Amino acid sequence: QVRLVESGGGLVQPGGSLRLSCVSSGSVFSTFTVGWYRQAPGKQRELVAALAPGGTANYADSLKGRFTISRDNAKNTVYLQMNSLTPEDTGGYYCNAKVPSGFGPREYWGQGTQVAVSS
Repeated sequence: QVRLVESGGGLVQPGGSLRLSCVSSGSVFSTFTVGWYRQAPGKQRELVAALAPGGTANYADSLKGRFTISRDNAKNTVYLQMNSLTPEDTGGYYCNAKVPSGFGPREYWGQGTQVAVSS
């Protein structure tokens, strides 16, 4: 069982920045594919960014250049740096981990952290 705990959300003005963090339990965090998803009010959850164990990052096309995903395996933590935020970035942000297992990857979710972009 893997537990993911997000932090770093809050209220920010348009044009501002936030850094989200997600701490994972589990002793082999370095083998996880980790990612961030978001869900705006009334919309489906969508991928923001994902980061494979080898370091390959994948971003939603609309967010390239503004958002950066990174990880610190020594701290079992994945980060999402968000810059030049707009009201359209408002929503719940959820940490995701895909954990290798003998039966295929198991997927885990955090409870989410809320981001509100407003003046």
